[in-house]
Amino acid sequence: MRGQRAFERGDDRVALDSFGRLIAYGFEYADLFYKIGILNERRGDADAAIENLRHAIRINPSYAEALLALASLFEQRGDFDQSEGYAKRACQLARPSTDGLDPTTRGKLANQQAALGDALAEAGEKRDAIEAYRRALDRCPTFHDIRHRLGITLREAGLPFQAAQEFRRILRVRAGMLDSQIQLGLTYYSMGRTPEAIEEWGAVLEKDARRDEALMYLRLVRGASESTPRPDSNRLDRVAGLAPADHAPDPDRADDTLRPEIPSDDIEELNRELEFLNGSPPPPRGGPGEPNP
Repeated sequence: MRGQRAFERGDDRVALDSFGRLIAYGFEYADLFYKIGILNERRGDADAAIENLRHAIRINPSYAEALLALASLFEQRGDFDQSEGYAKRACQLARPSTDGLDPTTRGKLANQQAALGDALAEAGEKRDAIEAYRRALDRCPTFHDIRHRLGITLREAGLPFQAAQEFRRILRVRAGMLDSQIQLGLTYYSMGRTPEAIEEWGAVLEKDARRDEALMYLRLVRGASESTPRPDSNRLDRVAGLAPADHAPDPDRADDTLRPEIPSDDIEELNRELEFLNGSPPPPRGGPGEPNP
């Protein structure tokens, strides 16, 4: 939200900083790379703009606006063959589908409905936000950033089973969306399924040991209940820097290197979130009993 507002008001430095942090946290959204590409172009860095716009269309090959931006950049460079190629792809996408809307219009409407969902969620109107996100996904089911926000809002609305379904749906097609996997772990924790939460956070750290948020959740949950059974605990302990005291770190093994201490303020904030989640009454384990929002 902060980066989007900065982007809209033309504060390029703040927008780039905010978007860059999202990418560092594992967000891989076409719209995010498109906006970074546009910001690069504004700042006169055509090479970076092309790189990020191409990344956007690798994620979403139907991103007509990114294709048109690339066509414009290559035309400015005098590379008319590439410019024409991107322009033709964008024109093909502009043909109306069975619902009468071209992909660009459909995407814009989906993003507008998602923005409404963001505003409703921020105002505490969780059920209305859920409906707005679902309408957006009806138009563009592959917009996984919107599905991610839907999952978080479902959990906050007391519907963790449905939230977990959305996060799993993302991970089936985009296993690298680690932020969704972290949120899946939080959702399992809110349902009282702590071993599964630990498994998800441990899997995140195996994919990217720099994900401090997963590390902090793992340490806090382990500290709260050391007796909780957990799968392959020795492996996860090594990944998270939680090896037993009698385990001597091997300097030749990267996964045995103890991680630096986490700031106490961050631990307190995450601890409050875990306490809030754990304090919620768990839903029926079967899930279908949850009311539909």
